[in-house]
Amino acid sequence: MSDLSDAAGEIPGALAGASPIEKTIFGHPRGLLPVSVTEMWERMSYYGMRGLLVLFMTAAIAEGGLAIGTATAVAIYGLYTASVYFMGLPGGWIADRLIGSQKAIWYGGIVIMCGHIVLAIPSEWSFFLGLVLVVLGTGLLKPNISAVVGQLYRADDPRRDSGYALYYMFINIGSLIGYTVCGWLYENQGVHWAFGASAIGMALGLTVFWFKRGDLHGAGAAPMAPMSEAGRKRSWAVIWGVVALIAVVTVSMLAGLFTFDPIAASKAVAVVFTAIFVIYFAWVYFLGKLSPVEKRGMWAFLLICIASTMFWSGFEQAGSSLNLFGQDFTDRTIGGFELPTTWLQNANPFFIITLTPFFAAFWVWLGKRMITPGYGLKMGAGLIIMGLGFVVMIFAADAASQGKVAIFWLILTYFLHTVGELTLSPIALSAVSKLSPPRFLGQMMGLFVLTYSMGNIIAGLMAGGFDPENVEQMPDLFKMIATFAIGVGAMVFLVGMFTKGWEKEVQEANVKAEASVS
Repeated sequence: MSDLSDAAGEIPGALAGASPIEKTIFGHPRGLLPVSVTEMWERMSYYGMRGLLVLFMTAAIAEGGLAIGTATAVAIYGLYTASVYFMGLPGGWIADRLIGSQKAIWYGGIVIMCGHIVLAIPSEWSFFLGLVLVVLGTGLLKPNISAVVGQLYRADDPRRDSGYALYYMFINIGSLIGYTVCGWLYENQGVHWAFGASAIGMALGLTVFWFKRGDLHGAGAAPMAPMSEAGRKRSWAVIWGVVALIAVVTVSMLAGLFTFDPIAASKAVAVVFTAIFVIYFAWVYFLGKLSPVEKRGMWAFLLICIASTMFWSGFEQAGSSLNLFGQDFTDRTIGGFELPTTWLQNANPFFIITLTPFFAAFWVWLGKRMITPGYGLKMGAGLIIMGLGFVVMIFAADAASQGKVAIFWLILTYFLHTVGELTLSPIALSAVSKLSPPRFLGQMMGLFVLTYSMGNIIAGLMAGGFDPENVEQMPDLFKMIATFAIGVGAMVFLVGMFTKGWEKEVQEANVKAEASVS
């Protein structure tokens, strides 16, 4: 395998970025396009497969499923999606200290593709082994491809927020393709054909990245904080030891040597992930030799992470409780054609694609008028809007006690979730790239991605209260989520009023640091 950094150029890490005259997509750096297209195909593979997991696990064996109970299935789903994002923490560290973001993206994509190929094999052992491979590969790819987007821009580049919004639009084009293609294949050809389509999607993403990596002009080509040769050897020994341990545990579980309770495991993992987040944050804060300005930036970063965790705990009901609601309690027939269940989830990427240009233009419009809401304010607003989607579901669940309800209820919920997502998620990615100490960028992006893990674990535990046989209990589930989201959103909104000044200090310090290096 040839060296990605050789082909990508010699401009290192955070100083990489296209000059103002290098424009190819709405005035943004040329490298934004291949990174966004690569991520689009990776997300096609991920969401196409993810939308099927709970449906496949809960389906009867006679229908080609695994006949797993709902509470256990959504717990497995939560563990899987949480693990996908948790692995972003070591993935970011490996890129920062050992191989650089570009190599992490490349090798992570290969492992993801292999995972989907294994999932396409029709057997129970291949299902769980494939999930493990997808988890490991996504941990390498996901945080680092997001970090590279930030490295394409200088700290004072006003295009950064809209660049992340465009990148986010490509993510959702990928999910739209994934839900449509894999959902149709699941309903008409079988789940393993759908998993195979995910493998093809990842292969397309790898192809684009390989042939267009030169447009990155060195962004992410080298480690941000490379280790000594002795440190590298020790680190690789530990990494391969952990990989070997994962392999032994996976094979032992598949061989039936031990079993575990997914619901109990979810609760334990939620505690462990939270502890890891706190310890890692404290390690960087107290032992990372941060300046006072960088420490204030870390507090603003922490507020964003709290909002992100709470947001995804509600939003990720899309693949579990809302997915099951769409399957069991929604009339999906339109003109005599019954929509595949996963197609209902296309509402979110459709609204993302439709609304993203307006949101990108809106932030630019505000910036030109010197009106720049702090990141905390945006996060709190996004969380509250998402919570309103569950207020809609309270009424939908009440109506479902009388029979199947119209698609309108889920579409309205997904619309509100999308508005909340556009207010929070792409802005959060941009905020992390701005507020993180530059030498810890990959690791901070990995730590931020860990909030997705914590949110997904909480989502799985919440969805365990969804009982298709007990429709009367559903309104209480959605009331709990709505109260939780809106309450935390209001708190984040209020605290965000005090952290806006810190955010500005950090950005000004980063601009000065770049100017001194240049």
